[in-house]
Amino acid sequence: MQSIALEIAPRQRISRAAYAVMVTVAGSLIVAGLAQIKIHLGFTPVPITGQTLGVLLVGASLGPGLGAASLLLYIGEGAVGLPFFAGGAHFAHGLVFPVCTSDGASAGYLWGFVAAAGVVGWLSRRGWDRSLRSAIGAMLIGEIVLYAGGLPWLAAACHLSAQGSLTSGLYPFVIGDTIKLLIAAGLLPVAWRGLEALRRRTDS
Repeated sequence: MQSIALEIAPRQRISRAAYAVMVTVAGSLIVAGLAQIKIHLGFTPVPITGQTLGVLLVGASLGPGLGAASLLLYIGEGAVGLPFFAGGAHFAHGLVFPVCTSDGASAGYLWGFVAAAGVVGWLSRRGWDRSLRSAIGAMLIGEIVLYAGGLPWLAAACHLSAQGSLTSGLYPFVIGDTIKLLIAAGLLPVAWRGLEALRRRTDS
């Protein structure tokens, strides 16, 4: 199976390559746009943002390769100075080694975005984005992968215990991420049904 973005890609090889570049860049811009939704919590350096919704949608829509590439591009854009990270931030310091600053402590989540997009894309290529139930499963697995990258980094950066990292880096975000997960899981099956309806109309 194809991801939805590749399902509508042009068939010519050159046009298809240009399309792949275009959707990879577009995916990074979608995440950057959603990153500007930021709510800072005083008790943790990790803010609430809209990034996770973008990561899940980009991964599911583009597939594993282009999804992961899009998020790597996103990290690169923020690292070179574009205001693409949460709330218009940009930084390179803290992306390689954990540091306990408002930016560096959450850098593990950025790397988790790449892995999550790849995993969600891989599951979507196997049809998990075609129904609401399986899409919820795919998005939940993506969230788990994302936090598997973010929590150990946060703990290392700020010298937190396992419980401390959960208190600062997971528990405050469960409700918001559940809502984003459900939004992403609901949009993909609707998009597939819309594409199928458009094809039937074109063929008739």
